[in-house]
Amino acid sequence: MTLAQLDLTGDLARPARLTVPDLLNWPLHHVQVSFECATSGTQVHRFAGPRLYDVLSAAGPGFDPARRKDRLRFLIAVSGTDGHHALLSWAEIDPDFAHAPVLLAVSIDDTPLDRAGPQLVLPQDRCGARHISGISAIRVDGGYGASRPVPAASGRGSAEVR
Repeated sequence: MTLAQLDLTGDLARPARLTVPDLLNWPLHHVQVSFECATSGTQVHRFAGPRLYDVLSAAGPGFDPARRKDRLRFLIAVSGTDGHHALLSWAEIDPDFAHAPVLLAVSIDDTPLDRAGPQLVLPQDRCGARHISGISAIRVDGGYGASRPVPAASGRGSAEVR
């Protein structure tokens, strides 16, 4: 049996390649989620898996301890094997801020996801638009804002005050 793998990359001290059995090493949380889908109506599923926060914290995000609230500039990009993507902020999952119970599900309705790969589950989302099946990559990025904004050229997107 071939196990699906996901790559943890980005601003991490310990990037990793993980499988569903690897994710079973973290405490598992169980949720029942009801998604309101525009095309197929309401879908109800039971998921189990570790919290995204726990897995990413173990990978050592590159927060700068000298910068107050440095965590707030970090983004988390999740990609699935089917081409779907979702973006979260670190503040959404951090217990000091929103503390959203975002899971990396290792099972759905008691069916293991070893071959298909983990799923991103955001129980707080009314519709499942940020639900990602078959996660292939998670990138933690705190450096996206390193460059300075470029001022608008005269007459192009800028307003002149008289």
